[in-house]
Amino acid sequence: MSTQELVDDLLIARKEFMSAVGRADESRAREMIAHFGYWVGSAVEAIQAAEEGRASSFGTDRPSTDAVNQTVARVARETDLATVRKREAASVDVLVERLGRMDPSLLSATLPGGATLEQSLREDGADHYREHAAELLE
Repeated sequence: MSTQELVDDLLIARKEFMSAVGRADESRAREMIAHFGYWVGSAVEAIQAAEEGRASSFGTDRPSTDAVNQTVARVARETDLATVRKREAASVDVLVERLGRMDPSLLSATLPGGATLEQSLREDGADHYREHAAELLE
């Protein structure tokens, strides 16, 4: 997958998720949107790590995924929906911009656990939006 295909897929999946958000409870939607803001931002950090030759150690100094998600949810509960939406949109804008200018050869960089940067970008991007859009519609 090219960087442009990653961008296109991300934007389509995000649009699908935002459509589903309109049918969800506001507090649940707020937490999920904040969740995406964090993980999309993490995708930007993964690109930076790959650009700096640190892909193989990216994220190893972070708390567990569950701990991060709990913190993000707590902060979201204390933040109004408009602010959460702005933060998530800003994260997406930065990711799109970074994907647009990154060296595509970095997509094959290996992250801890064996996933490539490309796999991680899909997981934290389009695949993640689709996963949670399906949950909202359940």
